[in-house]
Amino acid sequence: MIIYEAKDWWGALKHFHTSFSIRVLLRRVGLVSLYGILLTLIDQHVIDVNLPFDGTLFSLLGITLSLLLVFRTNTAYDRFWEGRRQWGSLVNYSRNLAVLLDALLPDDATNNRIYFAQTLSNFALALKGHLRTGVDFSELDDPGDGELQALTQYAHVPSRIAALLLRRTQTLRQDQIVNDADLITIRLYHQALLDITGACERIKRTPIPFSYSFFIKLFITVYVLLIPFVLVETYGYFAIVATTLAAYALIGIEMIGDEIEEPFGLDCNDLPLNQIAQTIRRNMHEILGVTPSVTVAPKAEADYIKVN
Repeated sequence: MIIYEAKDWWGALKHFHTSFSIRVLLRRVGLVSLYGILLTLIDQHVIDVNLPFDGTLFSLLGITLSLLLVFRTNTAYDRFWEGRRQWGSLVNYSRNLAVLLDALLPDDATNNRIYFAQTLSNFALALKGHLRTGVDFSELDDPGDGELQALTQYAHVPSRIAALLLRRTQTLRQDQIVNDADLITIRLYHQALLDITGACERIKRTPIPFSYSFFIKLFITVYVLLIPFVLVETYGYFAIVATTLAAYALIGIEMIGDEIEEPFGLDCNDLPLNQIAQTIRRNMHEILGVTPSVTVAPKAEADYIKVN
């Protein structure tokens, strides 16, 4: 995720060329600009390429395209914001569960405190990897008894970690450290962790329908290709500038939608899942009063790109 100062207008603009998305956009706009230059030169020096297009009709097509892009962008941002809400809920539920366990566990129950701190941390880190390119087991803490090694055998690691959490709470009940009422409360928070996992998987695995995305891309392509034909007769060489600006706006908005509709990836504007998961890890150990066994892996991807 790009971190920037919203009020620093020029500070943001000076990093215009540093974004990967912007570089891809500029290449596409450059191709459209070359197309506009070629068509304009042909019109001015070879043959009249003006099409019998009514300007009013072309304006109506532009309005229709604008409405489609607004809906497309809003839909993509809804998915982005829903993903952020789910991870915000994961932070809250993890903290609430850790606070509850801290109150229930005796101060000298060091093994249990370490286990829950590590396992809750592992859940967030495993979910991050599960939603991205796969779980990096080197990031996870080892609670002992071969649990970390056993996790490598499971396809859905977050669910297995959740199962281990529930098994441990049942052990606390058998040892009479918690009672039935406490166990019911713990299960509510435990269920919330799996609900968040399912919601994130729904966002990741249910993209915007292909037919809708294809139609908008095709509409933008045809519209941009027709602009020089409509404008070159009236505006001459200025049609090149108009075509370039229109391509930049339309293609750029569509690319924004493509980038943010899947918020759990590694694009520069995706959610900073690594930092959120590491925040949960620090909070779990702090609340339960134990020291993290290992430091944050230095190879963990950087989710934040600061613009200043």
